[in-house]
Order: sequence, then C-alpha cells, then structure tokens
Amino acid sequence: MQEPSAEPQGRRDRSNDDPFLRYARRFDRPIGDVPDALRSSRAAPADIARTLGLPAAAVEGPATFFADFTATRGARHVRVCAAAACFVATAGTHVAEVEAALGVHAGSRSEDGSVSLQAVRCLGYCFSGPAALDGVDALAGPGLAAQLGGSAPRTAPPIPVACDTGAPVVTAGLLGGSQPWSVWPGVAASANPEDVLAEVEAAQLRGRGGAGFRAAAKWRAALEHPAPRVVVANGDEGDPGSYADRLLMEEDPHRVLEGLALACFAVGAATGIVFVRSEYPRAAARLREAVAQARTAGHLGPDAAGSGFSLGLHVVEGAGSYVSGEETALLNGLAGLRGVVRSRPPFPTGRGLHGRPTVVNNVETLSAVPWIVQHGGAAYAALGTADEAGTVLACLSERFRRPGAYEVEIGTPVRRIVDDLGGGLRDGAILRALQIGGPLGGFLGPEDLDIPLSDDALSKHGAALGHAGIVAFDDRLTGGQVLQNLWDFAAEESCGQCSPCRVGSWRGRGLAERPDGPAESRERGEVLRTMAAGSLCAFGRRVPAAVQSLARVYGLAGWTP
Repeated sequence: MQEPSAEPQGRRDRSNDDPFLRYARRFDRPIGDVPDALRSSRAAPADIARTLGLPAAAVEGPATFFADFTATRGARHVRVCAAAACFVATAGTHVAEVEAALGVHAGSRSEDGSVSLQAVRCLGYCFSGPAALDGVDALAGPGLAAQLGGSAPRTAPPIPVACDTGAPVVTAGLLGGSQPWSVWPGVAASANPEDVLAEVEAAQLRGRGGAGFRAAAKWRAALEHPAPRVVVANGDEGDPGSYADRLLMEEDPHRVLEGLALACFAVGAATGIVFVRSEYPRAAARLREAVAQARTAGHLGPDAAGSGFSLGLHVVEGAGSYVSGEETALLNGLAGLRGVVRSRPPFPTGRGLHGRPTVVNNVETLSAVPWIVQHGGAAYAALGTADEAGTVLACLSERFRRPGAYEVEIGTPVRRIVDDLGGGLRDGAILRALQIGGPLGGFLGPEDLDIPLSDDALSKHGAALGHAGIVAFDDRLTGGQVLQNLWDFAAEESCGQCSPCRVGSWRGRGLAERPDGPAESRERGEVLRTMAAGSLCAFGRRVPAAVQSLARVYGLAGWTP
C-alpha cells in the first residue's frame, strides 16, 4: 500500500535511515508496492525490482523474509496450524495426519504441483482446533485430515462469545445491541479532539496487544510532533490462543473502524490503516467491505460526517510473520521493507510510517474507544482494578468444555474464567498447565488458578497478560513436548534482526532436544541470560521467562538462567 507515500515537506531525514526508503524517496520509486507485487506476480524478485525501478535487494529482502512469499506453493495451497492450541487438541498428531491425507509433507509441494502444505502458527481457531486454511477457506475441528481429504464434511464453527462484566464494552455490538457509528457523527460534528483524548485518558485505557501501554499517553506523544500523522489499528494477532481481534474484525468490523476514526480525530490524523494478518482472509474481506460501506454512508472522506475533517481508512494485509505484530516491525512491513524490529528511539509516535508521527494501537484497544466516548472515561475506569482498568477478551482454547471469547474485567480470578465460564476441561481430562497470554506470556499450574487475570498479578508468577489467550494443556502431553513446541515457535518466528534472539532461539530448540546434563544446564542458562538481556524487542526478551515458567510448572530441570 503506497498511501500515505510522500514525505512531509521539511522532513527529508525522517525515514529511520533505511537506505531503501531513502532511495525510493529520492528517485520517486513505489517501494510500498513491493508486498502487493510479490503477492500477485510469479516473477522473480529481481524482475519485480526492475519493473518498480528499485534495487534488487529491496525486493529480495521481503521476498525471502515473509512466510507467504517463501512458502513453496502448488495449485492448491493448504496452511495447517501447528501452534499451541491446535498442538494440544490432538496431542501433536494432526500435522502428520494432514500430510498423509494430502500426500505431501509440510513445507513442500507434490510432484505434479497440484497441492502444497505449509505449517503456520495460529489461524485464530484456537477454540475449535486443529485448524487449516485451504486457500482462503477455513476448516477446523475433529477429523481435520478427513475434511481436507474430502471424506468428511467441512466445518468452520463461529466463535462463541459471552460477557461476564454486566455491561459489555468491546462486545457491545455483538451482545449489547449497540449500533456501530452511533458515536462518531456527533463527535465529528461538534466535539473537540481534546474531548476524546481526555475521556480515553480518564478511562486509563491500556493497550491489549501485549505491552499494556496507556493509549492516551501514546496519543499525546504523537501530538508533540507536527502533522501529518497516521494511526494504525494492529490486527496482526499472532499469539497462539488468542482470537479476540479476529472476532472483532470479522463480526463487528464497523466498531473497529469507528474506534480507529475516533483515534484519528483525537490525534489529528487524516489517515488510518487496519493491518490484518494474512492468516485472517475473512477479516480482511469484512473490513474492506465495511470501509466501503462507511465511505458510502459519509462517515469517511474529505468531509467526514459533515465535519470538514478529512479521513481516509485503508485495509492492508500482512504476509506471514509473528514479529510483524511488534509496532516497528509492522511499520517496516507497511513501508515495503522486511518486517524486522527497529531500534528505539526514535519511537513511532515521533518517527513512524514514512517518517510521520504514527500511533499503533491494537484492534481490541480501539474497539473500546466508542464505548468510552459514549459512556465516559470514568465508567470504564470503574471496571477492573485500581491499577489496571477496564475489560479484556479472555479466549479459551479447545480443551475447555465451553471454549470461546469471554469479556471479563481485569482482575477476574483465573479460576472464575476457566472453571465457571469455561466449565473446566472436556472429556474428564486432567489440567496440567495453562499458557496465559500466548507464547511470550507464561505458564500457570493447577495450583495457581486463584491468581487475578492482571499484568501485575501474573508477573509475580512469571507470566504476563499479553492478548489474554488461555490455552489448557492436559496430561496427554509431557512437559518436554510442550517445551519443544514453545522453542519451535520461537525459532520459526524470530525475525532474525538481533543475534541474541536469532541464535538463541535456535540454540534453545536444539538444547530442548538433548538429554539433561551439567553441560546442557550451563548452556541453557547461557542462552536464557543472553536472550533476556540482549534481545532487541520483547519477543526475545520474553521467551526466557516463558521457558522458566513452563519449567517451574512441569518440574523440568536445567532451565534456570
């Protein structure tokens, strides 16, 4: 996506010093078109670069980085989920079953080129795993291999959703009868941007994408820098176990857009972008449809809602990278670069997309903004705990009797969520561990269920709230198998930008396969210490904590720093 493309006048040095961005700006080359060109063309990267007037390396970088471009493809391309929730749903057997049904190994293509298979990590069907995408068509549930092989009916169940707060906030449109775009027209016509910002500030709204940063603080940081500004709704929800963003983008896309519009209004941004992971094709389609409808209804455009405020919203798809959910990596991908993490400072709020002050907020975060503006920040702040206000969508995995997305107040005991709402484990299975907040969150044992679901409480037990996905592991899997799955995820999804994470994740994977011993324990400790201290972003820094919490719950020796 090329818009917004041109550098603001007087900001020619605000490209984060990337040489390809400097080249594209100097010679007016469409580097932002690189992802779409790779997606739509079978031409070699060098030929695409020649067509776009770019150096070959500018196209070769994204072409060899993103999984969607590196995957071997046949006429029929199947993506099968190998992440935690699907892994535990079948005790790790479903990938081999799918390989047998299709007659092709993961990461390869059949000899006649008719079918290819790619293992990916999370398709947002954690509540009904295992799951796969056959082209853009989702399949999930028992008998996945038979579904793909054509011997069983295809199923793709809807996400069960419920609210335990008394008054739904982000699920207001799904459960509470709240109509989308009911707040925006009045705000655009008569409110002041500071009014919106003040309500969000009073709400103490925090990011729900993992970092938990205060939304209003990020917005004010962007306002310290001159316009034009950009707001990005981060829908690159890659944490295995979470499907909250997919729920909102697919089933209530207008609320996501309204929240994005309000954020744009508050920071004076004429451009808003929803970034959707490529593993969510239906979400991207629903959002594009919603943007067109909102534009037709007059909510968007050069005179949005008759206010004189110009606002354009766009939907952009990712290309298969977990780390692209990190805001600086996401912005690199949007700009047409490899989706690797940038060093900070400068922060995106000062120098973001195309050098412009850029606010990146998670989809769930922005979906709360219409409710906050309508009901007041104080009403939202009254929910949750004194230190962590509001609600969160806790997503329960397939192992529960009643899996689904539950809107709960921050601070709700984990036991309330997994036992009372989720009904405990299905089929009389014995709970062995809970993974909270995705692979970078951490693990709790059965004795930890009375802990409140909040960042503060979870951090005291080596875990983190993250996206609030909750994956249950039963006693069919050993701690060693769960550990291997975690290290496999880390090794496959590290962006490779920094050596502590790039090398450490691969060393950790190898060390998990080796038997315990004094030498292995020393080397494991070295890997954990190096990753925690030297990694560029939270991905590498959080993996050691997740490994240590898993080792604590399962009693695994040799994994202490």
